[in-house]
Amino acid sequence: MQSFSVVIICKNEQAIISKTLESLEGLTDDIVIYDNGSTDNTIEKIKKFNVRLCQGSWEGFGKTKNKAIALANHDWILNLDADEAIGDELKTTLLQMRFDDEKTVYSISFRNFIGDKLLRYGDWGKDQHIRLFNRKTTLWNEADVHEELILPAHASVKELKGYVMHRTWRDTEDYKYKMERYAMLGAEKYFRQRKKAGWIKRNLSHRFSFFRSYILKRGFLDGKAGWLCAKMIAYYTKLKYQKLNELIKKQK
Repeated sequence: MQSFSVVIICKNEQAIISKTLESLEGLTDDIVIYDNGSTDNTIEKIKKFNVRLCQGSWEGFGKTKNKAIALANHDWILNLDADEAIGDELKTTLLQMRFDDEKTVYSISFRNFIGDKLLRYGDWGKDQHIRLFNRKTTLWNEADVHEELILPAHASVKELKGYVMHRTWRDTEDYKYKMERYAMLGAEKYFRQRKKAGWIKRNLSHRFSFFRSYILKRGFLDGKAGWLCAKMIAYYTKLKYQKLNELIKKQK
């Protein structure tokens, strides 16, 4: 067992949470699951595992993640989403680690899936995020969506061997719902930042998003999955600027 905490926020993740928690067994003595209002069988599934279930309100991604991190027993935090399981190689790496520098943060490579199809190209083909850090020196900002870690000055970033297995896409309708939610949050964030939603943003940005993911980043090499991924990214982009335009109009 390692002396760091795993912290996960979740809501209505009954389809995937068990697989995520199974991947963490034998890794640490402190796994914190912060549920913010599940109405399906997520809670029942969580209770089958040796984890600490905490329940509370949703305050946006950044604030909610920090709220959950504050509940951990250890200062070193592995922050995951409910649909992110760790692979065997990453688990071995984590079990062998020694933590001696609070300003070091650890970046992890992700393998993203649509169903059982691994995406090797497009926007999701080469994905990497900092997810292991010490909460004394590193926390999330308070953004409602697309939150980012605030790193300490002169932070050292190290890459870990192994992968997080990210299975966010259960079916098209499920992912469409997620994109609509993120688009609304993104629009509200842009509105607070006083960003504009001009004609080009509303009518061309989503086309470029599709072109970048499917053509420039060679998403077409992933076949139908690459096309679906590029299509949903474009859908999110178009909807975000449409919602932003609506918010701006309401203000006038």
